[in-house]
Amino acid sequence: MYLFNFATPLAEQLLQAPVTAVAVVITVLISFLAFSDNSLMSRFIFNTDAIQRGNQWYRFFTHGFIHKDGLHLAMNMFVLWEFGKIVEQFYLILFEDKGLVLYIALYVLGLPMASLYSYYKHKDDPYYLALGASGAVSGIVFSFILIAPTQKMMLLFLPIPIPAFILGALYLVYSQIMSKRNTDNVGHDAHFWGSVWGFLFTALLKIELLYSFFNQIFNR
Repeated sequence: MYLFNFATPLAEQLLQAPVTAVAVVITVLISFLAFSDNSLMSRFIFNTDAIQRGNQWYRFFTHGFIHKDGLHLAMNMFVLWEFGKIVEQFYLILFEDKGLVLYIALYVLGLPMASLYSYYKHKDDPYYLALGASGAVSGIVFSFILIAPTQKMMLLFLPIPIPAFILGALYLVYSQIMSKRNTDNVGHDAHFWGSVWGFLFTALLKIELLYSFFNQIFNR
């Protein structure tokens, strides 16, 4: 298995992962609209006060379709596409005719599940704002890690092949540390809980995957 298979024609990749392709296209289109439309950005962004006082619960979902800027959008969509097309194919293999529906649920429900902790953590802060698909995207990545824990992965700034389960563990630790430090504008809590969601959702759908996860790690 190769994580980045640039040899496969794009048209073939699109046919193999239609849901991921649609998710990327919709997110890119809405994000670009929001870049030039502050009212759209304001209506879609995650805001605890609007959710709590205005009952605008839809923001648990819509915040994942807007982004801060082009770089933020590009990074999330690149990761979603590269991992999503693989996980989508795995879901089709594992769950057959239910695969696409379950894969949609993995991603779409990942948006609110990644943000629930942040909502309760900041529910008394009327100025708390968050946006971006990274929580749900983290869920896709950790679904991949569950399925293929020994697959080698690399970071752009650290081009050293590392087994997926090790990189995943480091990512969770990093997210927790950075969340406690609270020194930047990154939604580390959403990254952490989105990752947990993706791993557990896929594992609970097919518990044999959890056995396979540990078997692959200890027998590699």
